[in-house]
Amino acid sequence: MIGILLVNLGTPEAPTTPAVRRYLREFLSDPRVVEIPRILWWPILNGPILLTRPARSARAYRSIWLDEGSPLLVHSQNLAAGLQQQYDSRQPGTVLVRLAMRYGQPSVATGLRALRDAGCEKIVVVPLYPQYSATTTAAIFDAVSAELRNWRNLPELVFLRDWHQHPRYIDALARSVRAHWEQNGRPDRLLLSFHGLPARNVALGDPYRAECERTTELLINALGLQPEQWIQTFQSRFGPARWLEPYTSVTLQELGKAGVGRVDCLCPGFVTDCLETLEEIAIGGKEIFLHAGGEQLHYISCLNADTAWIADFRAILDERIPWDDKLLRSPAATATLPLENPPTKEAAP
Repeated sequence: MIGILLVNLGTPEAPTTPAVRRYLREFLSDPRVVEIPRILWWPILNGPILLTRPARSARAYRSIWLDEGSPLLVHSQNLAAGLQQQYDSRQPGTVLVRLAMRYGQPSVATGLRALRDAGCEKIVVVPLYPQYSATTTAAIFDAVSAELRNWRNLPELVFLRDWHQHPRYIDALARSVRAHWEQNGRPDRLLLSFHGLPARNVALGDPYRAECERTTELLINALGLQPEQWIQTFQSRFGPARWLEPYTSVTLQELGKAGVGRVDCLCPGFVTDCLETLEEIAIGGKEIFLHAGGEQLHYISCLNADTAWIADFRAILDERIPWDDKLLRSPAATATLPLENPPTKEAAP
């Protein structure tokens, strides 16, 4: 049996100050996330940050919390369930899908052990980040490595690095934008907001910005937009250091002041909706834009567990799954579909 472990960033267990504090302590203690010497960072983290930020973040989480729980967890669970259903409908009993969180629960270690205990001799680890960064994708690799270090009998392992330029991913994004426009008309500007990263990280060799720009390039081409119809920005800036620019919040303020009436915002770096999309953009970004003079901000949801996207996602994964003679590749994985963005030589596997 083949195991697929989907791994997202993580979320607090509840929208409360203690739960958020536990989550932030684990998240911000990872040297992949904060590349500051521990001797300098530890007093800051355990002092002003963990004393003040959890209460503020808990209020933000409460504004988006679903009856079922955290949006990131709920949408990730639905994505995993949909993917499992896809495999069960064509190859029952051959693939087992599990979900894990890099920070919080269910943990990466728990997910890997569940697949091992179910008899999976081959495991495909899939970080739910389309664009690679050492702060995200590599952090998941670290967690996988830390767990497997304790195993005597290692599985055959496949680690999916990214899919930022895969035609099926680009097509799925383009479909979601077109569907929104068909129902609501077109905006004055389409804003593509990616999660930010300290500029220093990119200067040291992190490919994240280049992969975000490649996603943007392919999506804009698929939508047939002109330069004056769109803009790419980066959100979620934290601390005094310079982060990737232009900043989403500043750009929304400038667009409002410039008299731009309607902005539609899409976040192509997030597979599932979460605090950064629902609270920071759909609520906070809208307030910034309207206060600056804008008229409407429409947030276009992440792909989440959209049925067509799950089929596309499965096809992306099937290209990397180590199928053998007994687990033949499915028609969905081998069929040549009429894609709007045919693969290029640079396309990621």
